[in-house]
Amino acid sequence: MKVGIIGVTGNAGAELARLLLKHPEFELTEVSGRSEAGKKLADVFPYLHQYDLTIEPEIGGAELFFSALPHKSSAEVCAPLVGRGKKVVDLSADFRLRDRAIYEETYQVVHPHPELLDTAVYGLPELRRAEVAATSLVGNPGCYPTAAILALAPAICAGIASPSIVIDAKSGVSGAGRTPTPTTNYIEINENTHAYSVDGHRHEPEIAQELDRLRPRGMDAIRTTFIPHLVPMTRGILANCYASALQPVSKGQLQEMYREFYRDQPFVQVIDRPPETKWTYGNNMIYVMPHLHERSGNLVLMAVEDNLGKGAAGQAIQNANLMCGLPEDLGLDIGAVYP
Repeated sequence: MKVGIIGVTGNAGAELARLLLKHPEFELTEVSGRSEAGKKLADVFPYLHQYDLTIEPEIGGAELFFSALPHKSSAEVCAPLVGRGKKVVDLSADFRLRDRAIYEETYQVVHPHPELLDTAVYGLPELRRAEVAATSLVGNPGCYPTAAILALAPAICAGIASPSIVIDAKSGVSGAGRTPTPTTNYIEINENTHAYSVDGHRHEPEIAQELDRLRPRGMDAIRTTFIPHLVPMTRGILANCYASALQPVSKGQLQEMYREFYRDQPFVQVIDRPPETKWTYGNNMIYVMPHLHERSGNLVLMAVEDNLGKGAAGQAIQNANLMCGLPEDLGLDIGAVYP
């Protein structure tokens, strides 16, 4: 199947191109990128020398498209493609939130194509596999929400986690994009760590939306306190999620609950030791550790992923595989780069 990447010059777009190199069913035939239009992809990214592709200002001939454009710009490009019967995985936030008002308040823009919000599917395959397989438009989840939701989902579904949740997350610098900023240039981030968006990160409504779908009937609406941090590494996310336990549960029961919930999920590994971000460097895995802090009785639910892998490009390909009737792990069965 011929595929195209819209916005190939960003971190997520370039990672898509890298991962698609060895995909047995998807052939990358066209790429776009306004800032580098007219240049050879291999000239912009020499490590992608296997491709003989020119970066175009616009594309549209493929059957499947990945859009790695910023919010609003992405919906403007995706909507005509969907209208022409193309399959689209959008890596921006434009089709993640079902409520137009929440989207517009969060991103401070008017949604250019709200008519597609009801048909787009939130692309977290572990929770929405059948819906993803049946749609032509996927809103690929954000990096932080992927880690937080998968860390919390089994406990929320079982009704053992309180609806008041604290999420403390750390991310590598690549999640901020390729354009340098005063907080992401080397001399600022090196040997430094800091919190940001402490009054509300853009991913928080997305986390609450998806966790709210999972809560048992009668449980109060999910309330999240989400504090992200930037740490001096290139890739990776660690999400530590905290909630009070609503009913007695042992460490062994918690582990078994999580293992059963994710038993048939190829990219989720439930473990019994604190996970490390480097285990996921360059692949589509997410490692989850459910833990009971016995002294306090609180649940501590941890997850690690590569923010460009399971948090972006890897998950986008996983979704595309499902949309095209292919095994969801096709082209993604790769190990981490370690050490």
